[in-house]
Amino acid sequence: MSSLEIALATPGVGGAIRRRARPQHARERSLLGMTFSHPVGLAAGFDKNARHVLALEALGFGFVEIGSVTAEPWGGNPTPRLFRLPADRALINRMGLNNDGADIIAGRMEKLRGQLSIPVFVNVAKTPDPSLEGDAAIADYMTSVTRMRSVADAIVLNVSCPNSGDGRTFEDAALLTGLLQGVRPLLRETEIPLLIKLSADLPDEGIRDAVKVGMAEGVDGFVMSNTTIHRDALEHTPPAVVEGMGAGGLSGAPLHCRAVDAVRRLSREVGGRAPIIGVGGVEDASSAEAMLEAGASLVELYTGFVYGGPFVVRTIVDGLPDAQ
Repeated sequence: MSSLEIALATPGVGGAIRRRARPQHARERSLLGMTFSHPVGLAAGFDKNARHVLALEALGFGFVEIGSVTAEPWGGNPTPRLFRLPADRALINRMGLNNDGADIIAGRMEKLRGQLSIPVFVNVAKTPDPSLEGDAAIADYMTSVTRMRSVADAIVLNVSCPNSGDGRTFEDAALLTGLLQGVRPLLRETEIPLLIKLSADLPDEGIRDAVKVGMAEGVDGFVMSNTTIHRDALEHTPPAVVEGMGAGGLSGAPLHCRAVDAVRRLSREVGGRAPIIGVGGVEDASSAEAMLEAGASLVELYTGFVYGGPFVVRTIVDGLPDAQ
């Protein structure tokens, strides 16, 4: 990314990269009160601190989701905390929500005001301080949303990370209700869409409860899915190697089938009442098409970008059928 920033700032080189990366086929769509030039965006976790938004726009992304952002700066888990599984085109991470904090990231985004032509979503999570539980955890989310709402085109609540001392997440119906009742009023006057990000590991009942609560509390859309704790879809990395990497969320190609199934199940529950952004194993046109056919209106990638390289967005968008 540092090399890309230098290249984009070099006269002649930057323009050539932009032309090479820009999709050639129009796939425009409008939802959430915004217009997207095409349905392919960057998932949260890659540009945690909004340091590369302009460069990512230059690579052709139709939108970018920064973060996760927490109210307080957080250093994350000890290293090593990110592992490549190239034979499976996958990653395992236990980053631990490392980020610069809402104040610094919002300030960085304010400097970009007027320079961007793509929507920027802000993914918000709870500061991973184990002492923050119950009302204190909700207040922590509210602090981040209040700070980020002036620089976000949409807010995505990351409710599928461990957020409470008893091991539950905010996907729990009672906790999600309290969270949304705290956050939703903060965005009503701004008309900024509010989405919630769910886990592909949720059972049908969990998805049903999340949709019921989300729709009742005025959520505008859903992001599906976060990483998975499961390793059963890994085919080419030796089990001993995987075990040596330890705990963490799995992303990339092995997540795709699970994520598409989760999007399909979520779509059935939503019933067209709100858009869905599909994430998980999107790496080419066929995997993106599968997400869209399962019920997603937009798709995001992260691991597919890591392995696919700087021109992967054009490859995906231009490879989609005309109907998409």
